[in-house]
Amino acid sequence: MGKLSVKALAISLGATWALTFMFIGWTAMFGWGKELVAVMASRFIGFEPTFIGGIFGAIWGFVSGVIAGAIIALIYNLFVGKK
Repeated sequence: MGKLSVKALAISLGATWALTFMFIGWTAMFGWGKELVAVMASRFIGFEPTFIGGIFGAIWGFVSGVIAGAIIALIYNLFVGKK
């Protein structure tokens, strides 16, 4: 089994999470998922069911996704290297 690219997984997970946050924020403008945005806004400053709030959510999503992706890849590579 090969090792994961830490950079590739971090950036791809960050981009995916950013799009997810933006989508959730923007759809909440129409009433869908407002409760979810309210819960997420307690952790991510500026995230709210508005156009700008969706942009802030995308930024937070990218940052948290990059961190999570890097951690996941590093832990995976740690275990795949052991035989």
